[in-house]
Amino acid sequence: MLYESVDQAKKKGAGCPSQSKQANQQEEQDKMIQLSLAKIKHKIFVLSGKGGVGKSSVSANLAASLAAKGFKTGLMDVDLHGPSIAQMLGMKQLLDISKNNLLLPQIVGENLKVVSIQALMQDKDQAIIWRGPAKTGMIKQFVGSVEWGELDFLIIDAPPGTGDEPISVVQTIPEAKAVIVTTPQEVALADVRKSISFCRTVKMEILGIVENMGPFECPHCSQIIELFKSGGGRATAEKEGLKFLGSIPFDMAVVKSGDDGVPIVTQDKNSNFSKAFESIVDNIKKQLG
Repeated sequence: MLYESVDQAKKKGAGCPSQSKQANQQEEQDKMIQLSLAKIKHKIFVLSGKGGVGKSSVSANLAASLAAKGFKTGLMDVDLHGPSIAQMLGMKQLLDISKNNLLLPQIVGENLKVVSIQALMQDKDQAIIWRGPAKTGMIKQFVGSVEWGELDFLIIDAPPGTGDEPISVVQTIPEAKAVIVTTPQEVALADVRKSISFCRTVKMEILGIVENMGPFECPHCSQIIELFKSGGGRATAEKEGLKFLGSIPFDMAVVKSGDDGVPIVTQDKNSNFSKAFESIVDNIKKQLG
C-alpha cells in the first residue's frame, strides 16, 4: 500500500497495554496540533519531485511576498536533512522557548515567522541521521509545539520526493494544499508527475504548478535566454488539469540574496523575478477563493 492514513496507523497500536502511556502522550500532542492549526487560515505545502529545482527559494520568496502584502505568514522548514531556509532568511540565533515551553519562531522582517531544524542546532554542519519515527515526531513538534499564534498563511518547505517527511505533513496537516515546483526540462517534469500522483494518492488538493528558472532577459543584449527550455510547467499543468500558477525567470541575483540571507523579492520589487511572484501570489489567492 502506498499510503497509510492516520486512522490506520492508530489501529496498529490499539489494544496493547504497554502503549497506553504513549497513546495518552500522542492524544495530548494531537490536541496541541489541532489548537495550533485552528489559528492558521491557509496551509500551503511546497514540494517538488526532485532536488535542485529551487523549491526552498520559492518557499522563502513566496512567504516573504505574502508577508510584504500584509499577511501574517509562517514558514516551516521540514527539509530535515538539507535545511536551507535559515540561511536564506539570515537566521543566526537559536530558537527560544516561551514560558509555556513552546518553541518561539524567529521574527524575520514584518509579518513573517520562521522555524527551521537548523535553528535548533549548535553545530550547523552536523548531519541529521534519523529514521522515519523521529522525523515524524519533529514535524509534529513544529506544528503543535511552536507558538505560531494567528496566521493567514503557513508555508511548509518540504524535502524533495515522496518519503517520510511529505507523508508526515499530510498526516499532521490534512487540510494543507500543495504547490508543486519544477523547472521546464523533461527530466524535472517526469518527477513532477510523481509528485502529482503522490498528492492525488493522499488526497491533497493541488493549488497548481510553479515553473522555476524559466526564460530570462540577458542583462547585456536583452535577448531572451532559455537555460532549461520553456513552457514545460504550463504544458504539464494543462495536461494534468491543474492550474499553472506562473513562471519565475532565472535570476543570478537569487544566489547572492540567498547567501546574504535576504529574499530577493524584498530587495528589488520591480525586478522580473519579484513581478513573477506577485502574479503567483495573486493566482494562489484566486485558487483559495
